[in-house]
Amino acid sequence: MKLYQLHAKQALPISKKEAWEFLSNPRNLKTITPKHMGFDILSGANKNMYPGQIIQYRVKPFPFFNTKWVTEITHVRDGDYFVDEQRFGPYALWHHKHFLKEIPGGVEMEDVVDYKIPFGFLGSLAQTLFIKKQLETIFLFRERKLNEIFGKVDENSSTLNFKSI
Repeated sequence: MKLYQLHAKQALPISKKEAWEFLSNPRNLKTITPKHMGFDILSGANKNMYPGQIIQYRVKPFPFFNTKWVTEITHVRDGDYFVDEQRFGPYALWHHKHFLKEIPGGVEMEDVVDYKIPFGFLGSLAQTLFIKKQLETIFLFRERKLNEIFGKVDENSSTLNFKSI
């Protein structure tokens, strides 16, 4: 199985504290997820993020395919970063690091997602044919939605890259 990595950065004209308050509230994840994903939080989102928190979602990653996704918040440094890891769901591995850094005029959000697709060769083919595009769509939607909510720093303040590791 190949390991893939998604790396995204986005600058927003808000304080680090304001960014943290929004991003550390699991209920806000639905706001920044495309509607076609059928994303619903089933349990575990009644508190802001803390290590050991288990959050259950129902998600529709592809048409006609619903699945339950269970993540654990494994690391939190209040105001700086948190890590969520899939415990059950569509990936063989999902390890998502969220970082916040103060920059002139606001905050930079950085996401690093390391993931594996199950099913060997078929999973690699699926990555090429549609999984990479689906993740790109989700992260670009999130970028646009956060810009809509908070404003944007400038046109070149965001990046989204994929690579195989």
